[in-house]
Amino acid sequence: MNGAPTGGDTTAPENSWEELVTTALLGTDRRAPAQVAPGRAAPVALLDAAAVATVRRRAGLRPARAARRPERAPADPRPPLPAAAARRLATLLADRSGGGSGGRRGSSPDLMELLPQWLAAANAHGYAAPPQALPALLDAARGRTDLRPAALAFAGPRALWLARLNPDWRFALRAAPGGGATLPDPEDAEAVRRLWREGLFAERAALLGTLRARTPEWGRELLASTWATERAEDRLMFLDSLRTGLSEADEPFLEQALGDRSRNVRATAAELLSALPGSALAARMAVRATACVALDRTGDAPAIVVEAPLECDPGMERDGVVATPPAGRGERSWWLGQLVEAAPLGTWRGRLGGRTAEEIVALPVADGWQGELHAAWCRAAVRQRDAAWSRALLGSPSAPEAGGPGSVSLAERAKLLAALDPAERAAWVAGFIATHGLSEAFQLLGVCAVPWAPALGQAVVDALNIARDAGSYPWSFSGVMGLAERCLDPGDAVRLEALLAIPDEREDAAPGAGGYWAEAFQRLVTTLRLRAAMTRELAPSAPPAEAPETAAQPPEAAG
Repeated sequence: MNGAPTGGDTTAPENSWEELVTTALLGTDRRAPAQVAPGRAAPVALLDAAAVATVRRRAGLRPARAARRPERAPADPRPPLPAAAARRLATLLADRSGGGSGGRRGSSPDLMELLPQWLAAANAHGYAAPPQALPALLDAARGRTDLRPAALAFAGPRALWLARLNPDWRFALRAAPGGGATLPDPEDAEAVRRLWREGLFAERAALLGTLRARTPEWGRELLASTWATERAEDRLMFLDSLRTGLSEADEPFLEQALGDRSRNVRATAAELLSALPGSALAARMAVRATACVALDRTGDAPAIVVEAPLECDPGMERDGVVATPPAGRGERSWWLGQLVEAAPLGTWRGRLGGRTAEEIVALPVADGWQGELHAAWCRAAVRQRDAAWSRALLGSPSAPEAGGPGSVSLAERAKLLAALDPAERAAWVAGFIATHGLSEAFQLLGVCAVPWAPALGQAVVDALNIARDAGSYPWSFSGVMGLAERCLDPGDAVRLEALLAIPDEREDAAPGAGGYWAEAFQRLVTTLRLRAAMTRELAPSAPPAEAPETAAQPPEAAG
C-alpha cells in the first residue's frame, strides 16, 4: 500500500476528462500527460489514465428514475388495406424523387404525385393504414404540407400516438383538431362547456368547428357566452368558424359583432352578413348600391350610369366598408366596389328594368365605370355562389380572349367557375380550350372535378396533340401534362396509345421536341395505367396486384 500504484499518479482526479481528450487530440509528443510515472511511456500512461477515468465516470453516475412505460397505441377499428394496396402504398412512399428537379422527366411516372390521389381513394374506402407504413407516411407528410390532411386521416389515431414520441412528427399534433386532444361528445353538454371554459385555444377552436358542423346553433351559443372576454385575435378566429353552417339564425350575433372594437372582426362579420341575402346588412348595402347605379333610358339604347359615393360615412364603415383605399385606387371607386360587392345580386333585376343577369351584364356602362362595376359583380357572384350571375359574367368560352364581361383575370374566371355545377364547369373549360388552346388554361383546369369529364379530357388531349404537331416549344406544356397525368380518366389510356410514336420534326420546331413529346405521352399513358391499377387494388375484393414497378391509380379517379 505504501508503494505507488502502476501508472503512478495518472489516476489522480486532477486529470480531468477534458484534459485527457485534449492530450489525445494534440498527441503525447506535443503535450505529455500530467503526472506520468518515471519510465512509463506517455501513450501507455495516457491510455491507462483514460481507462481509470472512464471507470470513475461510470461509477459516479446515479441511476436515473425509470421512465413511465408509454401507453399502448390506440386501436384502429377500420378494416385493413388489401394486400395489393398495401404493397402499392409501400412503393409510393419509397419514391422520394418528387419529379420536380426541373429537367426532363423521361417516361417514368412520378409516384409521389400519385400519392395524394391514392390517399383520397383509401380514405373514401375507409381503410386503416398498415402500422409498418406509418413512419414513412408521417415522413412524407412532414415534407409536403399538401399531403397532411389526407395522410393524417388515413394514418388515424396511431399517427398521433407516434407523433407524441418523435419530435420530427409533432406537426401531426398541430394539424389535428385540438392538437390531437380527444374532444368530448357534443351530446355531453357539461363536458363541452368545461372544455370551452378551460381548454387551450386549439382545443376550443376544434370544439367550435365540430359543433358548427353538427349543431350550428349550439356552437354559436357557446361562442356568445364568452364573446366579451375573448382576445381580439381569438374572436376573429372563432368568428371565421361561423362560415360552417352559416344561416339567418346567426344574423343577430353577427350584427352585434359589427360593433366590435377590432376592425378585422367587424370586417369578417360584415362579410358573413353580406353572404346572407336576406340580412339587414345586405338590405342596407342594397339601398346604398342602388343609389349609385341606375338605368339611363334617355339615349338611343338603355345604358347603366354610375354615380360613386361622395363619402364613406360612419354607417358604411360599421357595415364593413373600408374607408382608406389601397395605393393607386381612387376613393370613390373603392367605396363603390365594396357596396356593389356586398349587395344581394337579386337587387339588380328590379333596379335595372326586370332584366336577367345576362341581359344586365350585356348593357353598356357609361363613363368608363364598366370594369369597376363588373369586377364588383364578379366578387358578389363568388361570395354569394350565384350560378346565374357567374354564368353571365363568364360569358361564352369562345368569346374573343374568353374574357367575359366581368372576367378581369384568369383567377377571377376560376372563382366564377367554382359556382357552377361540375358538368357545366367542365363543358365551359373544354370550350375555352377548344377555342384558345392551353396557354391560359392551367388555372381553369385546376377547378374542374377529377377525373375530368370525357369532353374536357378530349379537349386537353386534342390541344396537346395540336401543340405537338405544330412543333411548339414542348416544355411550356409540362404543367398541363402533369395535370393530365393526375386528372384524365384512366380509361383514356387506350385512346392515347396512338400518340406514343416520335413525330417527324418540322424545321421550325424546337430542337428535340419530338423526343420530348413522345416521352411525355408515354409517361401519361403509363401513369393512367398505374392509376387504373391503384383503383383495382383498393377495391374491397382486389385481384392480385401487378408488380410494384407498374405502380398506381389515384383515388380522386375513384371518386
